[in-house]
Amino acid sequence: MELPKSIEVTIEPDDNYPQQHQPEHDEDGVDVPWDSINPETLRNLISEFVTREWPDTEYSLETKIDQVLKQLRTGQAKIVFDLVSKTCNIIPSR
Repeated sequence: MELPKSIEVTIEPDDNYPQQHQPEHDEDGVDVPWDSINPETLRNLISEFVTREWPDTEYSLETKIDQVLKQLRTGQAKIVFDLVSKTCNIIPSR
């Protein structure tokens, strides 16, 4: 089976999908410019995000990572460091 060269994925919360990480506070914090993060660290951050937030699909991990990276580059998504939980997350840009 040949997969498409690109897929369009929108990062949105899915109320029907149980998330492993449920903060008890709003995801407010400091925006972290994606291009200021070491490329290997950025890839690991995105990998952790897609494996935590997305159910298994027919798309590979690399395809999901590439799609999130594309959304970071175009400003559709951003990386936020939460000052309360001291964690990073990828959220839709508003």
